[in-house]
Amino acid sequence: MLRIHFTGEDLARTTIAPGPDPLWEMLISLHRLRGRDAAVLFGDWKRQVLPYVPPTTTLLTALAPAKGYSVDFLTPTTRARTLPAQLEALRGTPRSTLRTDLTPLAQLHPRRRLPTWVGSLAEGRTDAVTAVAAAAAEYFDSCLGPYWSRIQAQIDRHRTSRHRLVADRGWEAVFETLHPSARWSFPVLHLDYPTSQDIDLRGRGLVLQPSFFCLHAPTAFRDPSLTPVLVYPIEHSVGWATTSSGLGRDGGLSSLLGRTRAVVLATLGDGSGSTTEIARRALLPVPTASRQLAALREADLVASHREGQCVVHRITPLGTSLLERT
Repeated sequence: MLRIHFTGEDLARTTIAPGPDPLWEMLISLHRLRGRDAAVLFGDWKRQVLPYVPPTTTLLTALAPAKGYSVDFLTPTTRARTLPAQLEALRGTPRSTLRTDLTPLAQLHPRRRLPTWVGSLAEGRTDAVTAVAAAAAEYFDSCLGPYWSRIQAQIDRHRTSRHRLVADRGWEAVFETLHPSARWSFPVLHLDYPTSQDIDLRGRGLVLQPSFFCLHAPTAFRDPSLTPVLVYPIEHSVGWATTSSGLGRDGGLSSLLGRTRAVVLATLGDGSGSTTEIARRALLPVPTASRQLAALREADLVASHREGQCVVHRITPLGTSLLERT
């Protein structure tokens, strides 16, 4: 059982994360990739990405077993919840944190033999930490990047429904609908959990992090001194992976438009938005997104119009038809 202890101040500081967390999705998707459950929701995605899983992913799976404890430092909390910011934080993990996290990894998985390079990681060797961060970037680019706009869109829809629930019924309704096991009895939120753990927020508030690949029980950091984050599952659209098949490596939309432009068009297929919003959802720098939107507009695949102080982009019927055919 996981017990999260609130104060009135914590309730005032509780927030819903602004979007999917790249490294939490990286970590939890590794569990989905190795598991045999949820074939209906994730089977198509697994079949599509398995041939392209980078060899360096073994560095990640060594630190994130299929079940049980995974090291906290793989999912750093950053002010900007972007992959570049998180990778920079991962590369800068202090030696003391590496040792603190790796010690229970060995203790809680006594039958699991750790690779010899983990010793270099525990010593804080820069090359070892850099290799782990590079492996995370490679895995994300190969296995999550082509689907990110759709993951973002589903979490955006979930956040909209949560914000509406807060407005209509308050935080109590949000807490009680986080998970079937959730039970809110002020000042404690109870949730099913693999171990018995208490998190005292002590005025720090709680970040509710909706996760696309989280499937069963919510999860949280083992270290209670870290920023309190509760990662929990959202509802899914069945067939989400097949609808993005145009971004696959077998040609399709990427071959026709180029990968970055295809990602931007697919992002718009999930909903209109400003240049900044499209860049955030597509995990692109704003100038890059702006250039790609201009090119798509010239091809009559995107239409743009001004709303107040920003320009809003939407996919055209021609763009929609192209997405549906690839």
